[in-house]
This record gives sequence, C-alpha cells and structure tokens, in this order.
Amino acid sequence: MILYPAIDLKDGQCVRVVHGDFATATVFNDSPAAQAKAWVDAGFHWIHVVDLNGSAQGQAVNGGAVEAILGAVSIPVQLGGGIRTLADIEHWIEAGVSRVILGTVAVRDPDLVREAAKAWPEQIAVSVDVRAGKVAVQGWLEDSDLDALTVARRFEDAGVGALIVTDIDRDGTLEGFNVEVFGQIADAVSIPLIAAGGLASVDDIVRLRARKGVEISGAVLGRALYAGTISPDAALKAAA
Repeated sequence: MILYPAIDLKDGQCVRVVHGDFATATVFNDSPAAQAKAWVDAGFHWIHVVDLNGSAQGQAVNGGAVEAILGAVSIPVQLGGGIRTLADIEHWIEAGVSRVILGTVAVRDPDLVREAAKAWPEQIAVSVDVRAGKVAVQGWLEDSDLDALTVARRFEDAGVGALIVTDIDRDGTLEGFNVEVFGQIADAVSIPLIAAGGLASVDDIVRLRARKGVEISGAVLGRALYAGTISPDAALKAAA
C-alpha cells in the first residue's frame, strides 16, 4: 500500500482544514517546499498536493507553491485543485506532476476525463469526494446528485490510474477511516482506490490492509501526520 502525505495549499501556505471548510484552516508550514522535503526525508515515496483556493475558484491559485514543491523533491507528486481543462492538465504534466487529479470535471465533463486518460495513460486520477452519500464538487462548496459508485463507474476501462475517494464527513477530524465504505467502492470497480478522509492512527492502515476483498492501493495521510498522532515510521511499516 502506498501512503500519500498531503500538502493542502491555501494562500501559499501548507494548511489543514476540517470538512473542507476554509474557515477552519490551521497553518502547519509557511513553506510548502520545505514541507515536501520533510516528507521525503521521512521516507515517503509519493506526495499528494491540493490547491484548495484553486479547487474553489476553478483555476490554479497556488501555482507558485506547486512549482516550488516540484523543484524541491524528486519523488512523484500527484496534484489536484482547480484543474478543469486539457490545457491545465498538459501544463502540470509538462511541469513535472506525475499524476493529475480531476474531481469537478469528473462530474460535469466526464468525456474530458476520458480524453485526458487516453492522452496521458495512468497519469490521470479521478477524485470522488463524498458528503452524506453524494459527490461534492467545486472545492466541496457544492453537492451533486450523484453517488460515489455512479461517478466511479463512469471511468471503468478509461485508463484512469487511480480513484481517490475522500470521506468529507470525516476529513480532518481524526475520527478514523470508514473502511467499509472504501471497501465497497474498491470491490465494485477495477480502478485502484486510494482512501482519504479521517485517518487517525496506524490502526486505520492495518484495518485497510486486513479487509477482505479487493486491495486498497493507497491512503492519504493528513492531519494525523501534522498533529503527531501517527509517525511516518509507524505508518510506513504498517503499509509495507
């Protein structure tokens, strides 16, 4: 299982929020590039970056911070937030992003996602952000009328490299993973699933790995890492 330490960008800083609410933002590092280096030094092999401002505004806002991260580390980076067009995708892949995450357009323009996955095989991920059973869009500011499985199944056999499922109701709360929900989606689609939202301890990683059914391919680590409720060493050992 691959672990993805998260760097959420707001106003050029590395922050964590609760339930995606910008008003709850806590700044953990003024230098996203330094934070990225710290995760590399801790032994992680991927980094998960989200432009929070960009996700709400529909275009890149923290591009400078993303470029600084890309210049600071040599491990793969996956990036989401405000990426809405093929030109946006091409820009970031050419800039060095290994995997581009598409969320809002996966709901509103699934054909664009399929076209992108065809143009950049395995370098496109679909983000399915779930609140009260429905998929949220536009930086979690709006709810759609679609459930997670409906969105996920749109991209079967499209060449999408990963499905990142975020439990918004638990995101940033340290309540623990809802392993059953992640497992139901993983069992229903052939796209590798990365779980996000609520991870609190090593036990969450252990439970993800121990569940019967299709293997969960990865997990995003956020507040638990920043708050120190889980150590990088313990997390990586549990995932190995």
